[in-house]
Amino acid sequence: MSLRTAALRRSPILCTTVATLALGACGGDEAPAGEPASPVTPEAAAEAAATITAEDLYEKISVLAADSMRGRDTPSPELDEVAEWIAADFAALGLRPGAGDGYIQRYSLRRFAVDEAATSLTLSSGAALAWGTDVTALGVPREGAATGPVVTVSGTGEAEAAFAELPTDAQVFVFTGPEMEATRTTSWAGRTEALYAAGAAQVFLVSTQDDAQWSRTAARAAGGSRVVGDLDPARTVALNVRAAAVRDALGGAGVDVDALQSRHGDALEMAVVEGLTLDSEVALSTLQDDTAPNVVGILEGSDPTLRDEYVIYSAHMDHVGVRPNAEGGDSIFNGADDDASGTATIMEVAEAMASLDPAPRRSMVFLLVSGEEKGLLGSAYYADHPTVPVDAMVANLNADMVGRNWPDTIVAIGKEHSDLGETLNRVNVAHPEIGMTAIDDIWPDERFYFRSDHFNFARKGVPILFFFNGTHEDYHRASDEVDKIDTEKTARIGQLLFYLGLEVSDTDARPQWNPDSYAEIVEGPGR
Repeated sequence: MSLRTAALRRSPILCTTVATLALGACGGDEAPAGEPASPVTPEAAAEAAATITAEDLYEKISVLAADSMRGRDTPSPELDEVAEWIAADFAALGLRPGAGDGYIQRYSLRRFAVDEAATSLTLSSGAALAWGTDVTALGVPREGAATGPVVTVSGTGEAEAAFAELPTDAQVFVFTGPEMEATRTTSWAGRTEALYAAGAAQVFLVSTQDDAQWSRTAARAAGGSRVVGDLDPARTVALNVRAAAVRDALGGAGVDVDALQSRHGDALEMAVVEGLTLDSEVALSTLQDDTAPNVVGILEGSDPTLRDEYVIYSAHMDHVGVRPNAEGGDSIFNGADDDASGTATIMEVAEAMASLDPAPRRSMVFLLVSGEEKGLLGSAYYADHPTVPVDAMVANLNADMVGRNWPDTIVAIGKEHSDLGETLNRVNVAHPEIGMTAIDDIWPDERFYFRSDHFNFARKGVPILFFFNGTHEDYHRASDEVDKIDTEKTARIGQLLFYLGLEVSDTDARPQWNPDSYAEIVEGPGR
C-alpha cells in the first residue's frame, strides 16, 4: 500500500465518549444527580482527537524507521537515541517524568547461552539426550547438576495437590499435547515455576515440532537468551525436548508417549517411572552484559480521587536490528509497522490527551518499551518494577502493528476477557465519524493474546486490549518500510484509542475482568 495523506474523515461533532453523555444531550444539560460529569466536553475531545493526523504519524514513523536507526535492536545505540527522542517529546508535551527524576527507565540486560560442552543429560538406562539435537531451551534454563527419578505429567487441571507429591530432584517430562505446541513455553510458564518450587531438578516440555520447526527452534536457542536483572532460579524456563527423543529414551521403561500426549484436556496426572533416573547437568555461559531503556511519561488526572488510578497506553519501540545475510541485499530491518506504527500512535495519543484542559479524570501512563522482540523483556521489567502501583492500573491499551492491511478495520484482542470489550463497542458506536471498526480476535489459534507487551500487564491482573492489524508479507523483513504504512488508517486508530482511553478515564467504575478469564490468565496454571 502506498502512503495515503488524504485529510482525515470529519463529520459534525457528536456526543463523544459514553462518559460525556453524563453531561446530558449535546446541548450541555446538567449531569444527573450523583453522577460526576466528565471534565472533558465533547467539543474539547473532538478538537484534541483531530490533532492525531496522518501527516504527524508519517513524520514520527519516518524518524523511528529511518535507516539511521538501524532497526532499533535491543540493546543498541540507535535504540537509546530513539528513547531520548521520545523522552524529549514527552517533556515538550508537559508530561511528568515517569521513571523517577527522568523519563527513561533502564533495566539490566544480559544474555546467557548453554555451555554445550559442560552440559549432559543421561538416563540410568544408558540413553542420552543430546543438547541441540534432542533438547534445547528458549530462555535461560536452570543451571546445576542433579540425579533424580523420571516423572511424567500429563493432562490439565489443578496442579498444586499433584505437585506437592513430587519426589526430590525429580526430572519431570510434561506432555502438553500438540494442541499447545505454539504456546507451550508461555502457557506453561507458571507451572514450570511451580514444579521447580516443588523440588524438580529439571522440567522438560515435550515438543511435537517437525524437523524443520525444531531446526529453527534449536538455531534460535543457540544464540542465547536475554534476561533482565539477576538470574532468578524461580523463573527459569523449562527445557524443550523432542517427542521422538523421549519415545526412544523412555519407551523401554514402558512410557507410552503418544498416549500421554493425547491426554490434553483430561485431568492432570503425575506418575513416577519406576526404576529410571536421569542425571542432568546444565551449565551456562554469559555472552553479554548491558542495559536497555523504557520511556515513561505521565499525564496527571484532574479528579482529586481518580487521579491516583492510571490508564496505561503502551507500544514497543524496538525492532530486530541489522541482519547482514538478509535476502534481497537490504540488511536493515526498519520495522515501520512493527512497531514504529504503534509507537508513533501512542505518541500522538499522548499529545492529544496533553492538549485537554482540564485533563481527563484518571491519570495516564504513556509507556514505550524495548526488548519486545527479545521476549517482552522491557514490559516484563516495567510490570515487575512499575513506577505507579500495579493495583492502581485500571487498564492497558497496547498498540503493536497498526499501520497495514484493511483500511477500516482493526483487531482488538482480549475483548472477551473483560468489560473493556463492551466499552470499546460503545465507543465505536458513538464515533462513526472515525470510520474504524474494532473487531474480535480472528486468529485465536495463533494465541496472539500471549505474544505482545500487554500480556505482562494481564498476568498482573490489569484488564487489557491489544490493537493489532495482523502480519503481512513484510513482517520481520527488511521490506517493512515507511512508505508502505497507511498513516491515514493509523490516525483513525489513534483517534479510536484516544476516545477509548478518555472513556475509561472518565467513568467512575474501573474495568472488570470476566471471572473465567481472570481465573485462566491471572490465577491460571501455577500463577
